[in-house]
Amino acid sequence: MAPSRNRRPGFSRRAQYGLFLAYVGAVGGALIGAGLLLLSTFNPAAFGTVRGIFNEITTPISTFFGWAGRGITGIPGNVSDHFDVVGENQRLKKEIEDNATLVQRARTLNQENRRLRALLKLRDVTPEAVVAARLVNSSMSSTRRFATLNAGTWQGVAVGQPVREPDGLIGQVVATGPNNARVLLIVDPESLVPVRRTSDGLPAIAAGRGDGRLDIRSASITNVPFKAGDRFVTSGTGGIYPPNIPVASVVRDSRDTALAQPAANPNALDFALVQKSFLEPEVPATPTTAPPADGEAE
Repeated sequence: MAPSRNRRPGFSRRAQYGLFLAYVGAVGGALIGAGLLLLSTFNPAAFGTVRGIFNEITTPISTFFGWAGRGITGIPGNVSDHFDVVGENQRLKKEIEDNATLVQRARTLNQENRRLRALLKLRDVTPEAVVAARLVNSSMSSTRRFATLNAGTWQGVAVGQPVREPDGLIGQVVATGPNNARVLLIVDPESLVPVRRTSDGLPAIAAGRGDGRLDIRSASITNVPFKAGDRFVTSGTGGIYPPNIPVASVVRDSRDTALAQPAANPNALDFALVQKSFLEPEVPATPTTAPPADGEAE
């Protein structure tokens, strides 16, 4: 069937108005173009003015559409950049955590090395030193406070010898094996250390409390005032601990009995120095039997 020659858009007014406006726009555009062409030919100055006005009007619109176009075309790249940044951020966080672990380990090793150097220096200047050994464990969860050294009788350690570190006294050897020794810490309730106050030589007793601290009790007179910051060292009384080893410092003002903090914290130590007792116990002489005189019957 041949197509109908009637090209009217039907009875729809919307279609009719649309077609009419299209014709009007085409004719108007053609007229405006022709007018601008004639204006540019016969009056270039006026045409330049008109062109400047149109540029002022269309520049913001062009800028907006250009920005929108760049934004739309840049979405895939922005998404890719976002995931790249997230991945890089996670990698940097992991690197920071690893570096923090290495820094903490280095600080720990540095502190251990400083303590060990101080201990070795103390050993070199202490003629009564027996051996420097590692504290392999301590009983921190019990009221009884003991520690174990990885040195024993084969290294010259004996029962009764004091154990210290550069900051102060730690305890006393109470049992030994071939390669280990058990140390009674000064913070144990059974520990009693004769001490003296550094400021005036006041004799006192440092008794363990079992909670990591000490009680300082006067050994001579009653109603003795203690002030915060008073420092006590071993007095040498009893012949076990050499004199002048730091023991503790008073925490707060008190009378008769004062709470004190030990100079050395055995729970934070790695190495310790075993010393000879201040006064070695005398070895009883072995009785000898005189040889029989000549002529006596055996």
